[in-house]
Amino acid sequence: GQRAGGRSNVYRGADLRYAMEITLEQAAAGYASEIRVPGWENCDVCHGSGARPGTKPKTCHSCGGQGSVRVQQGFFSIQQTCPTCRGSGQVIPDPCTACDGVGRVKKSKTLEVKIPAGIDDGMRIRSSGNGEPGINGGPPGDLYVEIRVKEHDVFKRDGDDLHCEVPVSMATAALGGVVEIPTLDGGAEIELPEGTQTGKQFRLRGKGIKGLRSSYPGDLYAHVVVETPVRLTERQKELMRELDASLKDPKHSPQTKNWMDRVKEFFQ
Repeated sequence: GQRAGGRSNVYRGADLRYAMEITLEQAAAGYASEIRVPGWENCDVCHGSGARPGTKPKTCHSCGGQGSVRVQQGFFSIQQTCPTCRGSGQVIPDPCTACDGVGRVKKSKTLEVKIPAGIDDGMRIRSSGNGEPGINGGPPGDLYVEIRVKEHDVFKRDGDDLHCEVPVSMATAALGGVVEIPTLDGGAEIELPEGTQTGKQFRLRGKGIKGLRSSYPGDLYAHVVVETPVRLTERQKELMRELDASLKDPKHSPQTKNWMDRVKEFFQ
């Protein structure tokens, strides 16, 4: 904890940190959840003083209540924490039996945490006053909830934008057609033109996430991946060979022709 208000024996409580894992959908829409936080609370018996009821802590005789003492080391005088009272400025001759003179007891508490819509991985939410209690009447610390967003099966987030891969068959890529893609709020359709290649990107405006400091939601980028068929039957292989033979004309495979031309130039 930290010293508060200028009184040497009063300390602010320590801050607490809690890691909370949520889904991408919860991050986009907002989320409320109860969490159980381990921590310390002031002892109900001594009310945080550490002294047995009916008695009081006494001023430390070693430091005169300052919490620190000066130690002479050669030509130098060094100020250090008082070893008798450990910096509190007080000693407890008759300690409370409920907390062993500490003034605090371990106790978990349940808190409701509200996650705002648009929060991103790594961000923190501050819950004021829900950290550890102060010492000798000092203010409590704060609780910081650190957000961890789980990796999504479909989407990858980049700021307010979302990205996803859309596998399509060779036939659909060659002939074109309508393909359905998922979004966070349902489905959408994109129309593939004839001859669509792997890596072709389609942008769906407003289908991303509205960030905490954004006025408008981001976009969804769908990246086409042309899928090569596997586990073909003999008949299917035969048909593929026939199709391949019929597509030897460079006009059907312009990228292959350009690549072959560059290779020839390289070796010349």
